Amino acid sequence: MEIAEGLLASLLVALAVAAFARRRGWGIAVPVMGAGIVFGLLPIGPNAPDNAGDVFLFVIAPLVFGEALSSSYFDIRRFRRPILALAIGLVVLSSIAVGWVASVIVPSLPLAMAFALGAILSPTDAVSVAAVAKRAALPRRIVTILEGESLVNDGTGLTLLRVALAAAAAGALTGGEVALVLVQSVLGGIAVGVVAGLVLVWSIRRGRDAVISNALVLVAPFPVYLGAEALDGSGILAVVTCALFATNAMMSDGSFRGRAASVAAWRQITFVLQAFAFFLVGIEIPQTIEALTDDDRRVLPVLVLAVLATLLASRLAFVLLMALLSRVGGSERLGLRDATVLAWAGARGPVSGLAAFSIPLGMGVEALVGERNLLLATTFLVVGATLLLAPTLRIVARIVRLRPDDDIEHSRDVQAKLASRGLEALTELIEDAVIAQRPVSVEAEDRVRDRLLASLHANDVTVSHEQEAGIVADTLRLERHVLAAQQEELLRLRDDEDYSDAVIRPILLQLDVQIAALNSRKPGQP
Repeated sequence: MEIAEGLLASLLVALAVAAFARRRGWGIAVPVMGAGIVFGLLPIGPNAPDNAGDVFLFVIAPLVFGEALSSSYFDIRRFRRPILALAIGLVVLSSIAVGWVASVIVPSLPLAMAFALGAILSPTDAVSVAAVAKRAALPRRIVTILEGESLVNDGTGLTLLRVALAAAAAGALTGGEVALVLVQSVLGGIAVGVVAGLVLVWSIRRGRDAVISNALVLVAPFPVYLGAEALDGSGILAVVTCALFATNAMMSDGSFRGRAASVAAWRQITFVLQAFAFFLVGIEIPQTIEALTDDDRRVLPVLVLAVLATLLASRLAFVLLMALLSRVGGSERLGLRDATVLAWAGARGPVSGLAAFSIPLGMGVEALVGERNLLLATTFLVVGATLLLAPTLRIVARIVRLRPDDDIEHSRDVQAKLASRGLEALTELIEDAVIAQRPVSVEAEDRVRDRLLASLHANDVTVSHEQEAGIVADTLRLERHVLAAQQEELLRLRDDEDYSDAVIRPILLQLDVQIAALNSRKPGQP
């Protein structure tokens, strides 16, 4: 009961601070983590949970799932080359570089544990990066690359962490054993994610009750994560894969009526989990530093600065090399301005902090508790430092004069094409109604056509109550047909003409609201 009360108190404080920061227009990461540090120092109030590692699953799985749901499968596929290069190549490079630096600064640290630190800190955080990138008003392609990287690289980093901890437990691993762990983690995680995603998509498309469909989406992260881990696969990769399947199905299925409710629910859930995760990391910092030995406290500042510098330098070198190769190869070209912003956008977050909690649990490395405390302290302080540096991304973007995309113009273009398609659908339905000898009233046709033409005023027509009821019924039927056609056209524009989901999704949700409003009206209602 005390544990539950402590977690509830932490959650309430985190939400209060996050709400205050949101009202002020700030990012929630630094204020919430700062509040966690303050409460970690106070003798009263929420304390750091003793079972922080157990909290890992219940926070990290739905948090990553929610971030993946808000991502675009089509946009990620469009920029898959730079995303995969950053999510795999950069994570491996950073893990090795940080591990080597840590082993040099702390010679007593086992090499496997040094590489574990690199694996924990190499992935950027989906939550932090997405928030910072959007606040910095970056071009959509840069935001997509950063979001895609931060989703996939969690799986890469935690897979490398699994290898490092296995090596720490066994004392040493051969190249074949390392390859086996990697293959099991990656293929196992992706396989479970694909199967779970297909089942979830089938349920969404076959289910007629949006409440039940959304309930399945809400609970999906937990069995997916546990199922992948039970098969020695990467739970994070499984969760991300499943979520991308689900979001693609929800955004591609015009008949799915729970889309708006699902988007709203996951936006709220992600906000709550973000606040709790940042607070949990913050409240652990004082306790972790207090548990260090005097020697570890002396080496901690040097280790933190060295690791931070290594992460920044390795990211800068990798991104610049990637930009150079993109000009030689035929892939998505990255200019120097793009590369500069990508290189600076390396915020870490609660995923790294929560991953560090898993070090001593069930891996046979309980004897390395002292080293574990040093790694935890280093992780938390590096996460905090990157979050403090994150707001400067907007300054860097301004210095290099990297301007955001004009989504308004794209949105207007899409709206114009939808209006054109709506007029075509209206004409087709009127012609079919005449052929079927079930003509609709002229007034109803005029009302729908006037809306599509965006005329300022419709002609007033005096009609009787019975005529008005018939006009309303015809108008509803025409509007439903037109909106359904526009919905299909919108999805076609995304699939065939490569419009970004950043443009498509808001319009799709507007159509959902209009369709829901029409479906809730009865023919006799005004």
